[in-house]
Amino acid sequence: MNNILFFLTPKAMCAFLQDDYTIRQALEKMESAGYTALPILNKRGEYRGTLTEGDLLWAIKNMCYMDMRQAEAHRIMEISRRRDHLPVRVTTSMQDLVERATNQNFVPVVDDKDTFIGLVTRGSIIKYCRQRLFAED
Repeated sequence: MNNILFFLTPKAMCAFLQDDYTIRQALEKMESAGYTALPILNKRGEYRGTLTEGDLLWAIKNMCYMDMRQAEAHRIMEISRRRDHLPVRVTTSMQDLVERATNQNFVPVVDDKDTFIGLVTRGSIIKYCRQRLFAED
């Protein structure tokens, strides 16, 4: 298996944030999606980074002074992010994909124009490996 598209969750099935969302909108989207980190996309669908619960927590403390009304006044691109999940292209090797997933709970996948097309979760890679390693069980 050398095609990362096998593992891809298409954009239409992914939860993500728009780069013009407010902190409050991001909190609500993250809560409803049930994820601790979400990709950020711009209006053209290009991947802009990753926002985590930790990033939001520090932003609320430092920018909103724990006041949810102020969370509506700040955009998520104002938030300092600890680290973005680095994207890969569909032509990325499986070895590089697994290496990236070792340090990220999901790997954003972009096309040649940096348009987000979906993501690969660490769980989908582990599930595939489990099926291959323990097939005879």
